[in-house]
Amino acid sequence: MIHLVCGSTGAGKTTYANELRQQLGALPLSIDDWMVTLFAPDTPPQVSWPWIEERVLRCERQIVATALALASTGVPAILDLGLQQADQRRRVADRVAAASVGVRLHFLDVDAGERWRRVEARNEQQGETFRVKVTRPMFDFIETIWQPPTPEEMSALDGVRVAA
Repeated sequence: MIHLVCGSTGAGKTTYANELRQQLGALPLSIDDWMVTLFAPDTPPQVSWPWIEERVLRCERQIVATALALASTGVPAILDLGLQQADQRRRVADRVAAASVGVRLHFLDVDAGERWRRVEARNEQQGETFRVKVTRPMFDFIETIWQPPTPEEMSALDGVRVAA
């Protein structure tokens, strides 16, 4: 089984993925870890969305391949990819289903005000789940592309709504 964790910025995806790891004995794979490790040192002074998106897609492909390899050995994986948009969730879910692996979507449903408070606290504390400082303009941009799962998507992906 591969678990897809989705929610907008500050919803608690990484914290939730780590909790699932404990419950399921699964390996969480976080896009933030991959992006920071592989690309942060090479970030240009003026970062653009196309620059980020290209690298996110590269990481996504490799993370899904890793998750599928784990699944072939019986180890479940938790994909903490953000999964901000319906087409991204569908693309990942279709790839998992094509490999005859089960998939479950976990939707962290948290209002924007609470998420921004969490982001501000994470920026200040720089604790266990901190990877990069999220500014208000970054947060606001993600809000413009965030697409919560529809009831139909939740049903199709054996979805679980988590009010965190």
